[in-house]
Amino acid sequence: MNSKITAILRECSRASDEERTTFPEVVAALAVAGVERYHTDLVRAETTYYFPDGTTERLEARPSPLPPALDFSAEGVEAAVRAIQSGAIRYGGFCERVLRAGCAGWTVSLLGRRVVYYGRSGDSHTEWFPSAR
Repeated sequence: MNSKITAILRECSRASDEERTTFPEVVAALAVAGVERYHTDLVRAETTYYFPDGTTERLEARPSPLPPALDFSAEGVEAAVRAIQSGAIRYGGFCERVLRAGCAGWTVSLLGRRVVYYGRSGDSHTEWFPSAR
């Protein structure tokens, strides 16, 4: 893996954890780095980035403050998404809210311009990027 790309991935992760960036800014930086999609596992506290050539890069993430709730609430996830989009909460609050809504992780597709949030039982909720609507 190119050290410049690894540095971009680490900075995106760190900036999110430190609440210095927004999701659109992260997506833009990852697109420049050539990321096709990424998967964040809240239980394992890691994010895996996928590139078009089949290579991957996995980074540790900030451990979650609590386990995801057993029951998945698409409405709860959607409410957390709307709250962070409006600026009412930041990334840490977003993670806590989706965990309470039963979200165990998400996959972001830069190509497909969507995020799929999933729960422990396989239930899911898809959010399209605002510009994809």
